Amino acid sequence: MPKNNAPLVITRIDERDAGRVAYITVTNPSQHNALGKRGKLELIAAFETLARDDQLRAAVLTGAGDKSFIAGADIAEMKDLDGAGAEDLGNRTHLACDAIRRLPVPVIARINGYCLGAGMELAASCDMRVGAAHARFGMPEVRFGIPSAMEACLLPGLIGWGKTRELVFTGTLIDAQEVHRCGFLDRLVPAAELDTAVETWVTAILAAGPRAIRIQKRLVADWETMTIKDAVQAGIRAMVEARDTDEPTRLMQAFVDRKK
Repeated sequence: MPKNNAPLVITRIDERDAGRVAYITVTNPSQHNALGKRGKLELIAAFETLARDDQLRAAVLTGAGDKSFIAGADIAEMKDLDGAGAEDLGNRTHLACDAIRRLPVPVIARINGYCLGAGMELAASCDMRVGAAHARFGMPEVRFGIPSAMEACLLPGLIGWGKTRELVFTGTLIDAQEVHRCGFLDRLVPAAELDTAVETWVTAILAAGPRAIRIQKRLVADWETMTIKDAVQAGIRAMVEARDTDEPTRLMQAFVDRKK
């Protein structure tokens, strides 16, 4: 852990003409950016604070250094937990993932190395994932006598049931190329191109309508739990809601003017 109670999670805000972009970094590189109890609380607080920022347009989650994104929990901290302690830790993991999922704007996972256990759950909770070619992924909890739980339940929707079973039953690690093939990574790039790939997505988000993006994120979350019939109706309501301001008219007029 960082000495002298130094923060485990650091947030940097980039002020741009189109709004704010937040960069959230887990900074515990000596332990592969493992998140203990304190780190999870800091991550929850960081995302809950960002959720109140009406000018926020996008967020990027990453780990310090070039070896690890987030390598999961602090095993030394976990080894002597009783049932109540395990429940508390599980709740903190869930609340950290949920804070990411509930942020009203897109969250990009910038995966710069090991992405293990709770780290893979946090990445799964992000909206978009780009990984460096040297990154490694896995859900090794069973090797430590506990199941993969909480937001590991998101994995089947991203990588399918077969690959999920392989990861959670064996605890083995897979490389970035395989995790890209099975759909967990949206983009796979050399480590030197991570920031460029992230910026490409951020630039595209900033070029879109800020209110439309927030409505879209909420709509995507609805799709996860709705039938197709209900999702279509939710989409129609979202289209109507988008017309509550002049944002569609302004952006469409700008497009027409450029065509002229």
